[in-house]
Amino acid sequence: MATETVSKRYVDIDDWSTRNAVEAMFEGQLSAVAAVRPALPAIAEAADAAAARLAAGGRLVYAGAGTSGRIAVQDGVELGPTFGWPADRLAYALAGGFGALSKSAELAEDDGDAARRDLDDIAMRESDVLVGVAASGRTPYTVAAVERANAVGALTIGVSNNGGAPLLAAAQIGICAETGSEVIAGSTRMKAGTAQKAILNILSTAIMIRCGRVYKGLMVDMVISNEKLQARAVAMIERLAAVDRSRAEAALEAAGGDIKAGVLCALGATPDEALALLEENRNILRDALAAQARGAGRETHA
Repeated sequence: MATETVSKRYVDIDDWSTRNAVEAMFEGQLSAVAAVRPALPAIAEAADAAAARLAAGGRLVYAGAGTSGRIAVQDGVELGPTFGWPADRLAYALAGGFGALSKSAELAEDDGDAARRDLDDIAMRESDVLVGVAASGRTPYTVAAVERANAVGALTIGVSNNGGAPLLAAAQIGICAETGSEVIAGSTRMKAGTAQKAILNILSTAIMIRCGRVYKGLMVDMVISNEKLQARAVAMIERLAAVDRSRAEAALEAAGGDIKAGVLCALGATPDEALALLEENRNILRDALAAQARGAGRETHA
């Protein structure tokens, strides 16, 4: 596995000056991000397939072990506050359980039976999407999770840093960023981890875009949880509805803090009408706005 090999270039890094060692590690981080570029077509394919599956009400499930598992969980937990993705539509299969987030559980990664049990415990189903992440692409826990998800008809996506890995073969869609040797041999928290974070950032954001949770480059399903985000939500409504701040604030309040409904309210809908427009248009603000405009046009010509 390329991620485990010793690089001749860095074999004496412990004898280098700290400045030179840091420069080498920085270069490694840049190369890790560059390694994601060839995977962009696969990421786009995975995002489209996942969004189509999630439209049926499925869950986004992340599976992994060690560093890869922690990176996967981090990606998932950020979807709620950023995009308003419901907590009950997220699930995790982490080798060693959630205790492994803060304390290493290295032996757990070899337990494929545990992965199968974990998938059964969350009642994996056909409408779900599982994203399995493993730098080596060989981690028994993660490969077994993907295989179990395949067995129930779920969509499976595998993310690895080694081409030709079993994880990529097992997953319906494989995403590979070949980051090669690490500066510190086998320390895949470095280049491989950086590439995985970039892949998951791009993948999950693309999924959320396709699910209608972004409009005009804005996080219109964002959860308002503090004063900063309250101000941001008001600013979104000001911009999208082209109204002043006081009207935007009133619309957001009338909509119960729902930014999408707030935009529609600022443009003249009642809260009930706004929610109905969103429901009729799959909660996609762009389509709801078009429907609202058509309705206003009919009233003008009546």
